[in-house]
Amino acid sequence: MTDILRSRIVIIYTIVLFITTLSLFGLEDNVNKGMLSLLNIVLILVPLFSIIFSTIYIYNSAEFIELLVSQPLQRNAIWLSFLFGLVFSLSIAFLIGVGLPLLLFQLNYISLLITIVGNILSIIFVAIALLVAVKIRDKSKGIGMVIFLWMYFSLLFDGFVLFLLFQFSDYPLEKPMIMVSALNPIDLGRILILLQLDVSAMMGYTGAIFKDFFGTIYGLTASFIVLLLWIVIPSYLSTRNFKQKDL
Repeated sequence: MTDILRSRIVIIYTIVLFITTLSLFGLEDNVNKGMLSLLNIVLILVPLFSIIFSTIYIYNSAEFIELLVSQPLQRNAIWLSFLFGLVFSLSIAFLIGVGLPLLLFQLNYISLLITIVGNILSIIFVAIALLVAVKIRDKSKGIGMVIFLWMYFSLLFDGFVLFLLFQFSDYPLEKPMIMVSALNPIDLGRILILLQLDVSAMMGYTGAIFKDFFGTIYGLTASFIVLLLWIVIPSYLSTRNFKQKDL
């Protein structure tokens, strides 16, 4: 963790997030507009940096990992140390870059929700990055795969959902869309925050359906459970693969 926190890239990432967050609240008179702009950064930039940085870090640490494996250490301990080191470091960077300005300028429930969701997304994409890195030995292929996964979750998934909605527009798909949203952590985080900003009024009947579910305590609990599963499942799979991998 200390090694990653000393990294110039992580320091620059933290500073960029901090300056950007301060600028958004300094330039926008309307707090909701500032929140929406910040939300776009949290949903796009944070997962992108988390997944690419984590993947490159693991590939660059391959020789050191092989050295650790040759020592009398459990593979679980080695892999989980890398996982928790990346998670804690990027979480601290995010909390300083985004959480601290929100605490200073706009301390409310929505700010707290953005901080929590952004932090969870950082952890999710670190876990996905480690799963890709342990499954794909070639560095260039691994980096290409994580960029594709980020594009899928950020851009392609929404296009796929819109295609389904247009193709089956004669059928009531609003409730199934709640289940579909669980397949994308970025979309799930976006829905949770947008509903708290009352933007759901612009989403028509679908927004009303989402608000009826995600706006309740049961919906919020279910959403955070799904987000936690997005952390646990890739982490478990990457750890299991690392234990069985022939280095």
